[in-house]
Amino acid sequence: MPQAETPEVAGSAPALPQEALKIASGYAFAGPALDLGALLWDGRCLPDAQIRIPLPMLNRHGLVAGATGTGKTKTLQLIAEQLSAQGVPVFLADVKGDVSGISAPGRENDRVHGRAAEVHQEWAPAGFPSEFYALGGMGHGIPVRATITSFGPVLLSKVLQLNQTQEQSLGLIFHYADQKGLELVDLKDLRAVVAFLTSDEGKQELKALGGISTATAGVILRSFTAFEAQGMSPFFGEPEFDTSELLRTASDGRGTVSVLELPAVQDKPQLFSTFLMWLLADLFHDLPEVGDADQPKLVFFFDEAHLLFNDASKAFLDSITQTVRLIRSKGVGVFFVTQTPKDVPADVLAQLGNRVQHALRAFTPDDQKALKSTVKTFPNSAYDLEEVLTGLGTGEAVVTVLSEKGAPTPVAVTRLRAPESLMGPVDAAVLDQAVKSSPLYGRYARAVDRESAYEKLTAREAEAAGRREEEPAARGRTAAPAEEPSVVEQVVGSGVFKSLARSLGTQLGREITRSIFGTAKRRR
Repeated sequence: MPQAETPEVAGSAPALPQEALKIASGYAFAGPALDLGALLWDGRCLPDAQIRIPLPMLNRHGLVAGATGTGKTKTLQLIAEQLSAQGVPVFLADVKGDVSGISAPGRENDRVHGRAAEVHQEWAPAGFPSEFYALGGMGHGIPVRATITSFGPVLLSKVLQLNQTQEQSLGLIFHYADQKGLELVDLKDLRAVVAFLTSDEGKQELKALGGISTATAGVILRSFTAFEAQGMSPFFGEPEFDTSELLRTASDGRGTVSVLELPAVQDKPQLFSTFLMWLLADLFHDLPEVGDADQPKLVFFFDEAHLLFNDASKAFLDSITQTVRLIRSKGVGVFFVTQTPKDVPADVLAQLGNRVQHALRAFTPDDQKALKSTVKTFPNSAYDLEEVLTGLGTGEAVVTVLSEKGAPTPVAVTRLRAPESLMGPVDAAVLDQAVKSSPLYGRYARAVDRESAYEKLTAREAEAAGRREEEPAARGRTAAPAEEPSVVEQVVGSGVFKSLARSLGTQLGREITRSIFGTAKRRR
């Protein structure tokens, strides 16, 4: 490693080595920036060489990676705190259940003071304005739900692990429901529509749309049944979460930190990773174009990102890539959090301009391969990154970000600052009190089951059956029975339905406009 140093000036601190000085100059930004920590060079921490991220570049996306236990969660907490302080709302996926501490002041101890002294950080304990959410209300937090219609067939197919043919068939079912104004609010609505379309009456309805095989419909129905048996029903329904809630700021101007608690659904990785993608897709629908802004509207941390990409179809990956590429112009920054960069597809990785890479392990041949792949994803470096990445301590990382001009900064090995909020979870009683005192609790806490596709189809089927029973026996013997209109034809043709369709405007009476992921666009 280069050792050349500049001459020292008598009575002053030692000057930075030439290579370190070159790296530090790449992080000397003129505008607002987040402070990550101090440069490490040749085994020494150089606190006068501060490593930072320009605030306007946070919507150019990023990656936080590293092996388990290397400090990724604390890095998220450190960045989230500073974003909140700058007035930028933050979304954090709390997979392990230890991010809730961001709402409470940190605890002073020798380790915190030692780290602060090493990196010249003026550390002071502070909590940040926070809202706590839970998928479907499973866990501590305000329930986050989505309607089946809004979630759409592509994301739902990912959750149900359907193959391409089954996904296309599910899309056909959604298309039919959209056209006929059959609202898909929860799982029983979708199951009712599938059951009807595969019945003797319903098969004729779907012929014009290309048809669906009985075998494929059976697989989809069984997937729904298994999904519900695993306790998934609470995640779909109303009131649906309005993702604009994630853009709120506190009365003092600080950005609200939205923490989505996920420990209760850790054993359902396909569900929570796809739900996070729905949140992003929904934000993409609603936000206007802002171009290059002085600061992001929201920074979204997508934890356990590899779960989103596992077993994903090419079409699904293309949709993720397109969403990540385009959502930047809406003012939203996305940080994917995972163990190695190879967990993220190359087309997505190419969109991630800010990188914080914690230590990697190299115990096996696969580990060695991942290490070499990771090194190749960094720009030219003055360090031996293969050696550095296996020797980093907890709270240390290799960093490169986009400068204010959009160019990559030099690779910098960094000793990271200590978060000022509590590094760990808050007490459950404190968390419950925070949730129930939130103004959003009354809006989302109680599930609502209004009339939708299931109720309409059930009621019309019962009505049709009653009419058939009342037909005079003599009429059946003397004349051929008239063809009974299908249940859906009766629903769509009724005066009540037509009135309802007119009153609901764009949502009923015609096909719902769908987006990149097939999710429904909604009016706020």
